Amino acid sequence: MTFVNALFLAGIAFVALPIVLHLIMRRKPRRFEFPALQLVKRRHQTNSQRLRLRHLLLLLLRMLVIILLAIALSRPSIKLGGVLGSQESPVAAALVFDCSPRMEYRNDNITRLKAAEKLGLWLLTQLPRESQIAVLDTRQGPATFQIDRGVARQRIERLTTIANSQPLTDVVDDALRLLAESELTRKEVYVFTDMAKSAWPADATSAIRAEAEKVPNVEVYVIDVGVKKPANFGLDELRLGDQVISANNSFSVQTKISSTRSGGRKTVEFYLLDANRVPQKRSEQSVNLGENVSEQIEFRVGSLDVGTHKGFVRIVGQDALPCDDTRFFTVDVKPAWNILVAAPRPEEDYSLFLTEAIAPLAFRRSGQARFECKIISLDRLRKFDLAPYSVVCLLDPTPLRPVIWQKLADFVSEGHGVAIFLGRNARPTSPFNQPEAQELLPGKLTIQARFPEGNLHLSPRNLEHPILAPFRVSEGAIPWSVFPVFRYWQLEKLASGAHVVVPFNNGQPALVERTLGRGHVLTMTTPVSDWTDREPWNLLPVGESWPFVILSNQMMLYLAGSGDERLNYYSGQTAVIPIDKDLKREAFLVTTPDDVKFTFAADPKRNSLVITSTDTPGNYRIQAGGKDTGVDLGFSVNLEAEQTKLHRLTKEELEEILSPLDCRVARNRSEIDRDISIGRVGRELFPTLVMLLALTLAFEYVISNRFYKE
Repeated sequence: MTFVNALFLAGIAFVALPIVLHLIMRRKPRRFEFPALQLVKRRHQTNSQRLRLRHLLLLLLRMLVIILLAIALSRPSIKLGGVLGSQESPVAAALVFDCSPRMEYRNDNITRLKAAEKLGLWLLTQLPRESQIAVLDTRQGPATFQIDRGVARQRIERLTTIANSQPLTDVVDDALRLLAESELTRKEVYVFTDMAKSAWPADATSAIRAEAEKVPNVEVYVIDVGVKKPANFGLDELRLGDQVISANNSFSVQTKISSTRSGGRKTVEFYLLDANRVPQKRSEQSVNLGENVSEQIEFRVGSLDVGTHKGFVRIVGQDALPCDDTRFFTVDVKPAWNILVAAPRPEEDYSLFLTEAIAPLAFRRSGQARFECKIISLDRLRKFDLAPYSVVCLLDPTPLRPVIWQKLADFVSEGHGVAIFLGRNARPTSPFNQPEAQELLPGKLTIQARFPEGNLHLSPRNLEHPILAPFRVSEGAIPWSVFPVFRYWQLEKLASGAHVVVPFNNGQPALVERTLGRGHVLTMTTPVSDWTDREPWNLLPVGESWPFVILSNQMMLYLAGSGDERLNYYSGQTAVIPIDKDLKREAFLVTTPDDVKFTFAADPKRNSLVITSTDTPGNYRIQAGGKDTGVDLGFSVNLEAEQTKLHRLTKEELEEILSPLDCRVARNRSEIDRDISIGRVGRELFPTLVMLLALTLAFEYVISNRFYKE
């Protein structure tokens, strides 16, 4: 227990006054002459005992009044745990500021970050002298104590929002680690935040608990500068059909517009940038939004010229949080990919199912096919020039000469792709198990597994692979069992570096990937080329087999390299932009969204540009050479959707996240003062003591009036 005014405790000595008054005012005995003297004496003894008890009770009540008054004036405080101290004792304080894009939310014409800054500067003046002060925010960086209070003030005044803000749990963890290094007994953490859930991931609580054990008695004060009921319209992340598309295809951009505690009609516009980076409006959509709901929006653009195209989607009008009203995108348009399909004779019959899946006849005639397929027989592979092709497909191959396998291996190593569909012609198996073939195949062939009952089918379990990305929206609803597999080749053991992309429902490999050099090889252990007059190995391409169409198209896109090329990133991520290996350029000019230009050299080993300065959301441009003979590439950067989510934490949820730390939440200066006082010197007993004093006085008044009246 501590006392604000300990000198008032000396007032307890005044308890002597009631004692003196009690002794002085004692009633003196009076003489009575009464006939029945014996009866009077007995009565006198009874009255004397009763009077002594009454006077003793009054004495104790009056003494208690003086004691309570003295203690109340000394303003005692009690603290059940932690370190006892006073308001003026120096502390080690860490001021943590949330600098996420959400803090740009404007209310009463002031952003949440500016409100946090004002409270932080005021709090800085309230910290005791000789305190150690550290100012931390949610950008990446070391946690250190500032040299003096002036430096800490400048640090607060220069705070700005950052696109790739780290969670507050990580910064609080850094703050605890820093405070553990201080020799001061009292340690305090002040967190300035809008109380958004996205800033406090629950999976990070274990690290806080571990650090809290190293820093006992630390006090955590959360200063809530958020709006209790924020109103905002925002766009979710953009979902592109493909980042690299064929010139013969259209491409789509999907997103969601959502409202937070508000509704109404909103218009969303779609823009593409022209050669001079001037936005050209291509489409718009209007939606009616209810409160706390979201609506799907899709824009589809027809065929574009070959090259890199950039654009953005935005909400018309402004609201309290503008940073989530615009999302950016980049798409690379290339000529139709050339696919070489090699099959046994008659090759046209063997290749029918695959070519119709990846380049339907109707699309070929109308010039809309994304792939240009060239069909040859397997015996022509040895002398056929593979250079113009992006992918080579081997359909139900017969045993090939080692020189052909070596030619295909060199083709893959240069950055191309090979797809192998094993079938009934893989006999004998010994040529497929030779070292030259095994350089491409994922393992040695053993036997043909048979399931004539039709209870075997493809069963993708992990949809993280780029080939399986289109199936994520329909996960659990894809009718793989409708397309049974009756026979497939078993592999003895997967080669080093090979992994299963799609298994069968019995766990055996169905589609296996292997990387060789800069390219990829995909091997399917069951064919897609059976004739209709034979006993089929599977029914994958038969009937309305839309899963097979999607799977085969994604396989070709992945092998052609479109799955490896990424043009859309989140703020803070490293952008890796592939550069044509034949392009002889030593330096490239990079232009950021805010029109800052800098030169950058390509990585000759990776044939790519590795750009780490991606903090600003928007469209980036990469140029080299002249207008006609140079290159004009680019990429886009967006905020992560979680960085702009405004859904708030409750106090109970926050206490659970910060457990076992003692956490107090305040919204203004008076609440901060109250919480700091409780944290440093405990909870004051003055109100309780004054109430007890009043009750004691009242009781003494009632008792004394009754006694004296009698």
